[in-house]
Amino acid sequence: QVVHALRGIDLKIYPGDAVALLGRNGSGKSTFLSLVARIYRPTAGSLEVRGQVAPLLELGAGFHIDLTGRENAELNGVILGLTRREVAERMDAIIDFAELREFIDAPLRTYSSGMILRLGFATAIHTKAEILVVDEALAVGDEEFQEKCFHTIEQKKAQGHTILFVSHELTDVTRAATRCVWLEHGRIREDGDPHQIVERYLRE
Repeated sequence: QVVHALRGIDLKIYPGDAVALLGRNGSGKSTFLSLVARIYRPTAGSLEVRGQVAPLLELGAGFHIDLTGRENAELNGVILGLTRREVAERMDAIIDFAELREFIDAPLRTYSSGMILRLGFATAIHTKAEILVVDEALAVGDEEFQEKCFHTIEQKKAQGHTILFVSHELTDVTRAATRCVWLEHGRIREDGDPHQIVERYLRE
């Protein structure tokens, strides 16, 4: 049996948009992010992405547990389009944002899942990417760290970057998104104001 994760999607996302994807499990949200991040290719239709993408989709994706946090940040930064010199220039900022200076030269296998995700998020936001794709990563860390993430997203939006994210925390959607796309069974049910869509989503 063939299952189509997304069907009949017709969507344009513009620079400066912060778009939250909303929907039940299996609605196609993560597949959509993976397509934008070029992890998957569409089997039908077409997808055009203009700009460098920094994906933060899976916990520790692209990281190696036997490398240190610093080495993983260096490797991931290069994968996301930076030169080794540019990574070196940004390293202190990455470490400080992730709040991992005490642990940065320890092997990743000694990190908690939250520490790994903080390192991944910190590395991704310090690249030159115009598009940040985030799947359930805004809930990482304590309240203070989450505030820092939201502040950074606001800065990125103001600079004209595009943010595309999935979160089951509806307060994140209404707070961070300028636009909300509600997916249902792989199709767009609604596309518009985050507050109005969240309100209708909660009534389902």
